[in-house]
Amino acid sequence: MKLHEYQAKEILKKYGVTVPKNTGIATTPAEVRAAVEAIGGRGVVKAQVHSGGRGKAGGIKVANSPEEAEQIGSQILGMLLKTHQVPEGITVQQVLIEEPISIAQEYYLSVLPDRNSQRNVFILSAKGGMDIEAVAEEDPDAIVRLSVDPLVGLNDFELREAIAKAKLDPAYTNKIVVFMRQLYRAYMESDGALAEINPLAITADGRVLAADAKFQIDDSALFRHAELEAAAEESFEDPIEAEAHKQDIAYVRLGGNVGLMCNGAGLTMSTIDEVKRAGGNPANFLDVGGGAQAERVSKCLSLVLSDPNVKGVLINIFGGITWCDEVAKGVIAGTETLNVKVPIVVRLAGTRAAEGAALLAQTNLIPATTMQEAAAKIVSLVG
Repeated sequence: MKLHEYQAKEILKKYGVTVPKNTGIATTPAEVRAAVEAIGGRGVVKAQVHSGGRGKAGGIKVANSPEEAEQIGSQILGMLLKTHQVPEGITVQQVLIEEPISIAQEYYLSVLPDRNSQRNVFILSAKGGMDIEAVAEEDPDAIVRLSVDPLVGLNDFELREAIAKAKLDPAYTNKIVVFMRQLYRAYMESDGALAEINPLAITADGRVLAADAKFQIDDSALFRHAELEAAAEESFEDPIEAEAHKQDIAYVRLGGNVGLMCNGAGLTMSTIDEVKRAGGNPANFLDVGGGAQAERVSKCLSLVLSDPNVKGVLINIFGGITWCDEVAKGVIAGTETLNVKVPIVVRLAGTRAAEGAALLAQTNLIPATTMQEAAAKIVSLVG
C-alpha cells in the first residue's frame, strides 16, 4: 500500500525522523493561501500524487507570499499531472504545504526488502534528487548497499562504514547515523515494504531532514494498523484497482486491450506471456483465486470489462479446488447481466472441465482446448 508524502512524513515524525515543518494538506486555493500565511508567509506547495518527477511536471512550486500561494494552488489543484512514471497523468486533488528550506547537499537513502539475501537492505548514494534507477545505470559505483542482519540489527560501525563508502559529508556522519536508525525503526514497526528518502537533505543551517519521502506498507500487515485503513483506499490512483481491492480481488491494470481472468498467479503470468507471444497486449492481471464460486467469477468478469480499453477477454482456468462448471456458470451469469459486446474465449481444464464445456456449448462463448490456442484466438479476434 502506497502512502502519500504527507502520510509518510506523519509516520516518520512519530519515530523522531526530522521533516520540514508543514501545515498539512489543502484541497482549495483558499486553503493553500491560509496554510502559507500560517507557516510564515512563504511556503512550498507540493502536489500529493503517487508518482516521482512531480517537480519537473510542475507539481511543486515555491510561493513567496500568501497571494502567490493562492494562485499556485489554483494552478496545481485539479491539474492533470503527467510524469515519466505516469505519462497518462494523475489529477491532483490535494497539496502539501511545507516550509521552504535551503538545501546545501542532497543524498539518497532508502530501506527495502532484498529477496536474494532475505534481509532488509539500506541503499545510500551521494547522488540524491535523481531517480535511483538512473544513478544505478549511469554510475553504479555511486550506490552503496548495507544488508541488515535480522538477529543482530543495526551496528553503528556498519552504518558509519556505509556512509563513508557512499562519500557522504563526514561532518554529518553522527546525524545521519541517528537518522538511519530512526528511519529503520519506523520502517520495521510500521511493517514497511519501502521507505525512500530522496532527497535526504543537509540544509544550510545544518539540519539533516527528509525533504521528500515515499513509504509503502505491506498489505498483509494492515490488520495491525487500523489507523491506516482510510489511507488504504487512497493508495490506488487507478479506480479499477481500487474497486478490486474493495472486493478482495487480485487485479493489476496493465494498459492493453486483452482482458484476462485466470486462477493462480503462475497461470495468470503464463497466460500474459502467451498473449504477448501471440502478438497481443494484456489489459490486466487478474487471479480469481482458488475455489472460486460462480458469484465471484461473475464479479471478476465485471471488473475486467469495466476497463474501456478491453476489446476481448481470455478466461483461462485450470481446475483443482476450483470447479470448471462453477466458473462456467459465473461467466454465463456475467455475460447475461453485463450486456457483453466483446468476444470472450474460454479455456477450461481439470476438475469438471467436461461439465463446464457442456454449459459453455449452449452460449456464444468461444471455446479453446489449450492456453496457446486460446491466446491465438483472442488476439485474432481483437486484432
